[in-house]
Amino acid sequence: MLLSTYEVTEPVAELFQFHRGQDVFFMLMLVAFLMLFIRRYEWGVALATMLSFVVAWPLYLLISNTVLGIDINIESVILAVFCAITLVIAIGVFLGQISTIHYITAAVLFVPAYMFNEWFIFSFLDGVLDAGGSILVHMFAAYWGWGVILGLRNRKINDEPMKTSVHSVSFVWLASMLLLVLWPSFVTALLPPEEVLPAMFTCYMALVASALSTYLLSYILKKEIDPLVYTYAMLAGGVAIGATVNLVGPLTGWIIGFIAGLVSTWCFYYLHDWLNKTTGVLDTMGVHNLHGVPGIVGAVAAMVVAGAPLAQLWAILGTLVIGIVTGGITGLILKIFKEPKQLLDDSEAFDMTEARTPDSPLIHGEQHGGTAPA
Repeated sequence: MLLSTYEVTEPVAELFQFHRGQDVFFMLMLVAFLMLFIRRYEWGVALATMLSFVVAWPLYLLISNTVLGIDINIESVILAVFCAITLVIAIGVFLGQISTIHYITAAVLFVPAYMFNEWFIFSFLDGVLDAGGSILVHMFAAYWGWGVILGLRNRKINDEPMKTSVHSVSFVWLASMLLLVLWPSFVTALLPPEEVLPAMFTCYMALVASALSTYLLSYILKKEIDPLVYTYAMLAGGVAIGATVNLVGPLTGWIIGFIAGLVSTWCFYYLHDWLNKTTGVLDTMGVHNLHGVPGIVGAVAAMVVAGAPLAQLWAILGTLVIGIVTGGITGLILKIFKEPKQLLDDSEAFDMTEARTPDSPLIHGEQHGGTAPA
């Protein structure tokens, strides 16, 4: 007896979605490498990422299943990793400004706030366009993170040096280039199979456009390329295209990406320092420049080129308010705890005394019982 078309295609579609979901998990880990540019603060960033992930991902699933009665399936698993990657992006705003153990507290407080914003956008409002997370993921990450630093008010971070090295910035180059390759999986993870390939083309068009416009504007403004600005802002097209990735063609996607790259680059060069001086707080990794503003660009683009209803505007404004308010509450709670003794330094969480000496086994590659291969 022949299987019906549904019985044949449904498992294949689910398996296809599973692999896109795996790519999103991989991207979450790559976000950590995107933030490893401070040469004395690499292990700490990786650990903060892991703590955020191992708390946020299962907590989202448990609340969905036990409180909301939602079955655990491939879609709920992907929704949970969306929540976790949003948190990992968000902690970039206040990385190094709290003790490592308190990222667990931040994650516990983040998940209900994220789920409330998710409900507001897709259940309370009707007709919001955001298949690839320009609002839900990128905007919320930036403004929840900014709420945290506004509540935390850890001004000491402004006096800490952020020294880099070729090695540390090379991590960022690698992560950025790999994220560019994987980004279509992220924005198409919840789309039906027939929409995936067209959306993939549109996503890549947006990404290559922002990689180009970032370079051109950097060259025009500075006559040289800042590797950190470039490796971050080149991804702005992927952030902005999320709201319309399944609704516009490659040319429109390219235009959205090109504009997003210009805006993100300008924010890194000018808005970042202005916000720091105006508010007195520091967005450690410049999350607002890559995720916040390009996220708004993408959300507004949905109104201009895809006919999004007025609900789109309410989603933008609501995400701003919900993010800043719930993030601010989180920052005030985190402020109760002791400030870390070392800011932007692995020694806050690890004993680095031996690791940083000239004769350290870590430097010379010695292993237990021998030496590492050449």
